[in-house]
Amino acid sequence: MHSQTFFNEDRVIEKSLSERWELDTIHKKGTFKLTFYKPIYVLPTRWSSSPNELPQSENPENSFSEKQDYDSVEAKFQLSLKTKLMQSFLFGYGDLWLGYTQLANWQVYNDPISRPFRELNYEPEIIMNFPMKVNFFGIDLRMAGVAFNHQSNGRDLPRSRSWNRIVFHAAFEKDNFQMYLKPWIRIENPEKDDNPGISDYMGRMEANLIYNYKKHSFNLIAKNSLDFEYYRGSVELNYFYSVKSNLRFHFQLFSGYGETLIDYNHKQTTVGLGVSFIDW
Repeated sequence: MHSQTFFNEDRVIEKSLSERWELDTIHKKGTFKLTFYKPIYVLPTRWSSSPNELPQSENPENSFSEKQDYDSVEAKFQLSLKTKLMQSFLFGYGDLWLGYTQLANWQVYNDPISRPFRELNYEPEIIMNFPMKVNFFGIDLRMAGVAFNHQSNGRDLPRSRSWNRIVFHAAFEKDNFQMYLKPWIRIENPEKDDNPGISDYMGRMEANLIYNYKKHSFNLIAKNSLDFEYYRGSVELNYFYSVKSNLRFHFQLFSGYGETLIDYNHKQTTVGLGVSFIDW
């Protein structure tokens, strides 16, 4: 694997959308090569204003009856990779990707309850992506597509949480600015639903804004339920500062519902500090 992120004393240049998703012919790399997907980070310290000590669901079978003795400070980390399964497979135009993201929240400082992993979220997805070159008021639409997304925590009752979605996406770019828009449709499971009201809390659409300036990077992720009677969703701000080579200082601020699946209907504000890694 070869680095395509360039450094000098004053500047870090992140990958363009074409480099990241191999949109143009010069960036095509073939299939089955692992690359970064979402940020990969380790936050040894993550503080919550309101730890979810009594997780609840609209389904009584998935609701806790006893309070959990969770600390307000824990560790959090994320691993996220993707690989291309098929290149230029649809009329010589589309690419098919496999993505995988794993998020962990670890009560590593909570010795009285044996330092458990409070929550593990697994998120595989199949992504169909199409390169675009359309200018809208000075900003370029560079790609669009659709994905099948599954997310679950792999736990038994009452901890079990999961949902399946069809996620549409469009990505725009202008100089050091990138924007992803992702509305989705949940695939309902009428026989068994761990979290019937999850869309009303974790949302039905996401906007992801990325801006890079010299050694600084900003990533804002906003989710909205699109239910204007009961406005719910979340905002997550990630700030990165290049320290050395591929290592970055990482500050994360989250506020709202659904930081993890077990917290889908639990509102809190969290602050995390740690490191992340720039694409190789």
